[in-house]
Amino acid sequence: MTELGTISDELGKMYDQTTPLSIALNDGQEHLAYWYGKEDDTTVFEAAQRITRKVADTLYLRPGERLLDAGCGVGAPAVLVAKETGALVTGITVSAAQVAEGERRAFESGLSRSVRFERGDYQSIAYPDGSFDAIMAIESLMHAPDLDAVLAEFHRVLRPGGRLALSDCTREPGMSDDEFVQLSEAFKMHCLLTIPQWVETLKRAGFVVEEYIQCGPRVYGMGLRYLDRANELQDELVSDFGEEAIENLKQGYRNYFGAGGERMGYGIIAARKPAEGRCCAKCGTTY
Repeated sequence: MTELGTISDELGKMYDQTTPLSIALNDGQEHLAYWYGKEDDTTVFEAAQRITRKVADTLYLRPGERLLDAGCGVGAPAVLVAKETGALVTGITVSAAQVAEGERRAFESGLSRSVRFERGDYQSIAYPDGSFDAIMAIESLMHAPDLDAVLAEFHRVLRPGGRLALSDCTREPGMSDDEFVQLSEAFKMHCLLTIPQWVETLKRAGFVVEEYIQCGPRVYGMGLRYLDRANELQDELVSDFGEEAIENLKQGYRNYFGAGGERMGYGIIAARKPAEGRCCAKCGTTY
């Protein structure tokens, strides 16, 4: 088993503990969901798949291309992307429980040859330079203690011309520093940027930003639907996980989504490693 850093180990233990509950709530789509409005009655699971597809669509994946899913959760997005695009997907996560669940999903989907999962840390990716054609990071970079270092790793393991797509919650003007500190402590969140800050950070890492969208009202702004989902499954969840755990879960939803759209948004950003030229300002490597 890969030895991880202290912060990654702590995060891995957190996800080891929350994995069964996540599976019960939305069948492994361990990220937020996208609804078109109050009249949209799409299920949480299907609405979450929309985020996976939106991120994957920006990468324009082709059959046989090598995709790294950095912070892959229990593997539902990786399996969906491999099935729909024909890409060869490697998922890495700091959680041993998530690796096991991802492997199960790949096997049951008949995709064990196309999708693999490993316990690893995106701060130090165990692959040579240029190993991947594309990388996706769905709500995983918020946990990065050193975002510049992580993006440098992404840049390293992408081939020249390789693509990167990420989605994450974004900090909006109404969020105070105190609110950010509270969210950071509660959800082990180290990174919460505005869209312009994301663009600047990616450029600093040597990427060319090609597309970005702020869809916060349809994602974060609809997040209390997760509370509705927990209420819908109340009896089943209490039976499996206990009343205290479910009440804590629901309070967590209230705390997380209670910030409101003027304080928290949701961005999807696509970028590319230049096909040739300087790697980044720090190292000066050329191709």
